[in-house]
Amino acid sequence: MPVTIRDLAKKLNLSITTVSRALDGYKDVSESTRQRVVNAAYEMGYQPSYAARQLRRKRADAIGYILPTSSPRFSDPLFSSFVSGLCDEASDHQIDLVVSSCPPETQDEQAMYHRWLDSRRVDGMVLNRTRVYDWRVEFLTRNKIPFTLLGKPDMIYDAPGIVVNERGGFESLVRHLAAQGHRRIAYIGASPYLTIQLERYAGYRQGLEAAGLPFIPELVVVGDLTEEGGRQAGLKLLEMENGPTAVLGINDVTALGVCRAVQDAGRMVGRDVAVAGYDGIKESEFANPPLTTLFQPTYEIARRLTAMLLGVINGETLPETRITLQPELMIRASTQNRAF
Repeated sequence: MPVTIRDLAKKLNLSITTVSRALDGYKDVSESTRQRVVNAAYEMGYQPSYAARQLRRKRADAIGYILPTSSPRFSDPLFSSFVSGLCDEASDHQIDLVVSSCPPETQDEQAMYHRWLDSRRVDGMVLNRTRVYDWRVEFLTRNKIPFTLLGKPDMIYDAPGIVVNERGGFESLVRHLAAQGHRRIAYIGASPYLTIQLERYAGYRQGLEAAGLPFIPELVVVGDLTEEGGRQAGLKLLEMENGPTAVLGINDVTALGVCRAVQDAGRMVGRDVAVAGYDGIKESEFANPPLTTLFQPTYEIARRLTAMLLGVINGETLPETRITLQPELMIRASTQNRAF
């Protein structure tokens, strides 16, 4: 027969309520009593009921992340790094991480958030791939569910988060290419509802202006943030009569697809067409040739977002509620060996 909390209370001559509150770490139980309970529980082999503990505390002891993607779950390595950071930080705090995925801006996505809220599955949420107008922000704010987010939607909200200077990063990337002698620099973006498109495209335009280069509308193509989407967009650009000498992908996966397109067209990346991306995923470093990119510490960002979220859930005052980071320009062979 498993040891129950009633057996533990009887052995210690304490009330069940006192034993329960001692195990849950309530401050109204003295440290000496709490230690007696913990020691006895260990000696007797007591295992608390996780469900009962959650019910008593009215807490799920879990945070959630719904991966916003329409492509195969972890086809973008960025998500793997992000989830790893969430998981490791939550584990360090002995908190569960609940992860699922859903195509963004769909009824299924909204239904999933409603189910998680109605079932009290999690105590808070982490958001990324922020949208310009993000219904998730409004929904969680209205229902008083703590959340943190990567990015800054174009709306009023009060939640801690991290913002990466994507605009400034892309401007520096265009400046780098202009300094290499490129005058026809293409950009493969994504859906306009994403803040990464808003910020990175704005940085592209600012970079052209700062370098004294004209904006050429036909050198801007919409992609879908996938490698195949990058390849198709790259082929479209390369088929132009007066095509680009350099191509920027909104993310590394898109840029890697462009590299495939360049090779499929019988050209060489870096020599015939320069290619660069954004994110700094490991695959960019080991591409052939290695990909120039704007590195952002995705794993560390996810850990910080998790720590901030747990602080909010626990009622702590955060030292910083809005953190701004600068991406690092990693110049590699994909933009250095020009021959034009």
